[in-house]
This record gives sequence, C-alpha cells and structure tokens, in this order.
Amino acid sequence: MTKILTLGEIMLRLSTCNNERLSDNNCLLAHFGGAEANVAISLANFGHETYFVSKIPDDALGFGAKQHLMKYGVNVNHLLFGGERLGTYYLETGSGIRSSSVIYDRKYSSFSQMTELEWDLDELFYGIDVLHVSGITPALSLKWQEFVLLLLKEAKKREITVSLDINYRGKLWSVSACRKYIQKIAPYIDWCSAGKLDAINFFEITETPNADITHYYKKIKDIYPNIKVFYSTTRKVISAQYNRLQGNLFIDEAFVRSDEIQLDSIVDRVGGGDAYAAGILHGLLSNLSPQETVEFATIAAALKHTIYGDSSSIKLDDIERTLTQRDKDVMR
Repeated sequence: MTKILTLGEIMLRLSTCNNERLSDNNCLLAHFGGAEANVAISLANFGHETYFVSKIPDDALGFGAKQHLMKYGVNVNHLLFGGERLGTYYLETGSGIRSSSVIYDRKYSSFSQMTELEWDLDELFYGIDVLHVSGITPALSLKWQEFVLLLLKEAKKREITVSLDINYRGKLWSVSACRKYIQKIAPYIDWCSAGKLDAINFFEITETPNADITHYYKKIKDIYPNIKVFYSTTRKVISAQYNRLQGNLFIDEAFVRSDEIQLDSIVDRVGGGDAYAAGILHGLLSNLSPQETVEFATIAAALKHTIYGDSSSIKLDDIERTLTQRDKDVMR
C-alpha cells in the first residue's frame, strides 16, 4: 500500500452562520482544517495509508484536532504536542456577489513557533512513498522556509516522490517572497499544483496573449525538467453559490481536461482545491489513465463543495457512483 506523508499546520476554523457578516454575527461554527490535513483525510478516504505531521498544543483544542484526523483514519503517530496555541482562522461565508473572506489568527501557534525539526528524519520518512507539502507552510516563518527545503532534500535522498501545491496566500507573504522561495525548492519537486498565474508570478513565465495553460506548463518544464506532473482547476465564478469547475492535468508531455461541472448550490467552497489535489494524487498512485485521473479529481472537488467544513468525507464509492451517473446522463 502506498504511504503518503503530509506536513503542515492544522487550525481551528470559526465560520459565520447563515451567510452573515463577521461584524454582525451572533454565532460561529467550529471545524478543524488545513490544506495538508485536508489532503491527508481525502487520501485516507480513498484507501491510502496517510500520515499527517504537525505540532499542536497539549490542550483540549489540540486533542480535538488529533481526534478529527483519527476519525478519518489518518496516522498521527508523528504528531507533536507543545507550544502555546492552535492557529485559528475566521471564515465569513459569502453570498451572491459577496465573496467569502478569511481573517487569520495564527501568529505564535505551536507549529509556526517551532525553532528546530523535532522529528527523527529516518523514522519520519521510513517506508514513505510520497511527501506532500504546500506553499502555506514556508509562508509561516523563515525557520519553516529552512525546514521545508531541508525536508524536500532529505526526501529526494530517499527517492521519495515530492508533491507541492503552491497554494499562495497573499495574507501570509508577498508575491516576491513566494517567487524567490518557489524557485529555490522547484528543483526538488516531482508533482506540482500550479495555475497560469502561478506560472507568471512564481516561475516568471512571460504572459502570452491567448496562450492556454499547456503553454505555461511546457515553459516551466523547460526550466525544471524534474517536474513530471502539473495540475490545476479552472473556475468560473458566477456567484458565491454558483461556480463552474474544470480540471486540468499535464503529464508525459500531454494535456487532458475534465468535463466542466456546474456547481449551482455550493455549501462550502473551502477545501475544494485540497480535495482536487488528493484526487490527482490518488489517480497517479493508482495507475489511472490521465483522463480518468482528472475526471476523478474534479468529481472529488465538486463533491467537496456539497460538504460543510474544511475536510471532505467523500469516499471512493461516492465518486464512482457520481461518475457512473454522469456517464449515464451523457449516454442518454
């Protein structure tokens, strides 16, 4: 069985009720979440052996985060306890033409305040096939920029496949800081989640009018031939509750795209990208064809939009049932 290690910060999410504004809200719904934890949960739901690595406070909130991961079958043997607090973020849920927005309250969290890697790397990487990280973690501190680079180098020494979701967060660092760092770690990446803006902003690919995403992937690959897979989604936002979603995958010099899915009653968009990333990783690790992989991942992301909270409880049979139903619709 494939073993996947994800590393990042898990947080407490506090969301407004009934699409209210944060300033007017009288109640907040609590969930645990974080990009890498969300990917680990989805992959566990798809039948993979997943490990999540982080540091959380030794209190009720830290225990709750651990229980959240364990509920979905994620291995937490390398989870550390200590530090002062669990990072938090507030989500103001959008409605109609008003977009959702986020306020971070994650400074001085147990994870971001780490000053040394507290894991034995031989134990951490034992038996691991894939290491998945995101660009959120190095945005947290200069120390975590050092740590992520070190972990990627150690993974490559052990012939572990490295997966990166750039996942740029403008509220955590600048485009220029992210660009400098992405170019530093790019030589160690095998699979990369990146869109057109990522190619322009972080890989410094010149914008070409009317060029499709394939053009940008090929340009990045010319600079970093070690990156074997690129993937992304194309999203058309009609309103906060109505989007159109399509998946993109570039592998073996070939580009494939999923059917466009109409999302006309979105419950929660947060975590959709993580569900898509997990779907792509599942397809790659399960030897699905490129077209099967991108269709699977897009359905996984679409179904996440029907579930409240950061993480997805969607399992393989949910996706397979949806794919079958969609095929029947086409056949009619």
